[in-house]
Amino acid sequence: MAVVEGVLERITYANEENGYTVARVDTGRGAGDLLTVVGSLLGAQAGESLRMEGRWGSHPQYGKQFTVENYTTVLPATIQGIRRYLGSGLIKGIGPRIAERIVAHFGTDTLDVIEQEPGRLIEVEGLGPKRTKLIGAAWEEQKAIKEVMVFLQGVGVSTSIAVRIYKKYADASISVVRNQPYRLAADVWGIGFLTADRIAQAVGIPHDSPDRVKAGLQYALSQSSDQGHCFLPEEQLIGDAVKLLQVDTGLVIDCLGELAGEEEGVVREQVPGPEGGSPVTAVYLVPFHRAELSMSGQLLRLLRSDEDRMPAFRDVDWDRALGWLRGRTGAELAPEQEEAVKLALTRKVAVLTGGPGCGKSFTVRSIVELARAKGAQVILAAPTGRAAKRLAELTGAEASTVHRLLELKPGGDAAYDRDRPLDADLVVVDEASMLDLLLANKLVKAVPPGAHLLFVGDVDQLPSVGAGEVLRDLLAEGGPVPAVRLTRIFRQAQQSGVVTNAHRINSGSPPLTQGLKDFFLFVEDDTEEAGRLTVDVAARRVPAKFGLDPRRDVQVLAPMHRGPAGAGTLNGLLQQAITPARPELPEKRFGGRTFRVGDKVTQIRNNYDKGANGVFNGTVGVVTALDPDEQHLTVRTDEDEEVGYDFDELDELAHAYAMTIHRSQGSEYPAVVIPVTTSAWMMLQRNLLYTAVTRAKKLVVLVGSRKALGQAVRTVSAGRRCTALDHRLGGHRPPQF
Repeated sequence: MAVVEGVLERITYANEENGYTVARVDTGRGAGDLLTVVGSLLGAQAGESLRMEGRWGSHPQYGKQFTVENYTTVLPATIQGIRRYLGSGLIKGIGPRIAERIVAHFGTDTLDVIEQEPGRLIEVEGLGPKRTKLIGAAWEEQKAIKEVMVFLQGVGVSTSIAVRIYKKYADASISVVRNQPYRLAADVWGIGFLTADRIAQAVGIPHDSPDRVKAGLQYALSQSSDQGHCFLPEEQLIGDAVKLLQVDTGLVIDCLGELAGEEEGVVREQVPGPEGGSPVTAVYLVPFHRAELSMSGQLLRLLRSDEDRMPAFRDVDWDRALGWLRGRTGAELAPEQEEAVKLALTRKVAVLTGGPGCGKSFTVRSIVELARAKGAQVILAAPTGRAAKRLAELTGAEASTVHRLLELKPGGDAAYDRDRPLDADLVVVDEASMLDLLLANKLVKAVPPGAHLLFVGDVDQLPSVGAGEVLRDLLAEGGPVPAVRLTRIFRQAQQSGVVTNAHRINSGSPPLTQGLKDFFLFVEDDTEEAGRLTVDVAARRVPAKFGLDPRRDVQVLAPMHRGPAGAGTLNGLLQQAITPARPELPEKRFGGRTFRVGDKVTQIRNNYDKGANGVFNGTVGVVTALDPDEQHLTVRTDEDEEVGYDFDELDELAHAYAMTIHRSQGSEYPAVVIPVTTSAWMMLQRNLLYTAVTRAKKLVVLVGSRKALGQAVRTVSAGRRCTALDHRLGGHRPPQF
């Protein structure tokens, strides 16, 4: 084993998953001669002095290099080394300029001062008591994280995850990792069962440990909830777990029995089989079982309540009321719209559904106008900021996101619930196809007895990103919730190619792609070329022809994330086209992404601790500030809220120039560009394409092959999600053909 000492100049490649790193190190030989080192440099930062043990070798393309087996950090001793070390961004609050000042003042004693007398930093010009205190705390945290990282390096944990483990458990980190590694999967965002399992193996937990099997079962259920299921049939769960864990079926059955007896384990219950088949034993994670029971119970209570907070509509003269409304809005309601208005104002819970151009929006406005004319307290909400803004513009009344309405607190509890209900006579929820079970349950719990609750949405769109199929379950045959489906397309909407084609797609007919002013197809059979053409259309052609802003007004919606025409690749290309690197602008590279001021970004997890009432999966915004010294980035969201992110939280953000169609639910954009290629074959389904097209207000451009477009139109989504809300409400979902 050879030993090499040097200063880490820059990291040229780092695999976040396994810590494998390619870096350039200055060994002090001068003449700008840098050595390439490869291996696990987990946690090492640019500017640090390293003592590396390893072996010399040669790469056929890159020449001489050093393969690191293990390393230790050596604090630099020279003024130049200290300045570079402090200015590397390692310690929050110290960037290159402040590092220069600190080292100029304390010289080679700098690191000793920060370590032993951090209060003396106030002697440096421009450093006040607040900044000094923060630097001292950041130094201590960095030392503690280093200790944890040294341990985690031996079990193959990436830098970003090691930092997260430390933030969660602090001084108990090593103890938890060594003794209860499967806790990590439940407690630490970004660590799934597979990572926890790898760590458990490294610390010597047996392959057939009951703790491992139980964690694997919960992971399998958690994975299924990510795919939209509220439960799994027991047989399927056992089969999935045996395949995942590679253990005996008997052991899995025993551990499942134990889990079912634990308070935070799983719940087993008999529910009707799919399409009216024989009953199955459903296995739920506890939160989903509680939510189904709670939501069905509360809906039935609302429906059966004798109280009525809008009694004026029980015996209203509808001819007079609708005549007044006509005078107010200047438009006549169609018969099915009238039916929906009466239903919402006389029944405690109701659903209004229908496709684009069928008058859902005007019907909602009419309902709100009549309710307010009788002095009713009306609350309007939608799952996303964009949808809430649209609802407010439509009705002329205030609307908010469901999260903000309920004032969700850290941990996910709502300020409003059964014990403290909303002050509302009528609650209208738009874009209800987006509501997952957990959020819908929180909302329904907050509706006071006697109030009216109206769900509005298009049931033919994709179901929610989260688990459940709430809107479809509410519309179940034989269920207690009354509903109106609007089917007539109004004359002005018939002139829109976007609306016409949305309905054609939904009925299984190919869209018209010639002779329309607002719907186009650019044919390109090669997937890579289709990806490049999508970028050109979105960033240059559409903005130039239609006078639209490529960042604000044009949205690329891809069927999937991966591949040459997937959202991941397209984001990189669109960023280069719309927000390119500029020498005077700071940027931050993190986990394979580079963030810049002006970037369009989206939140990719629910975080109840951010913003006024949490920031949620799918929230979109623009980066407005990036401070390398403070290691902080600011995003202004669609709800006009400034939200801050420390650099080590940037794995919560992804670029949003392109996004998957699933992530676009509830949002509308002036123009939508959709790559439709054969590489996304398995994802090409009618409701996916229909959802993408209905996101556009004015313009749709499809880019790709006619074959892929035909596949998307022909293919009906396979099967329903595993939910039992319809059964608990007393209805049943008919088979899907």
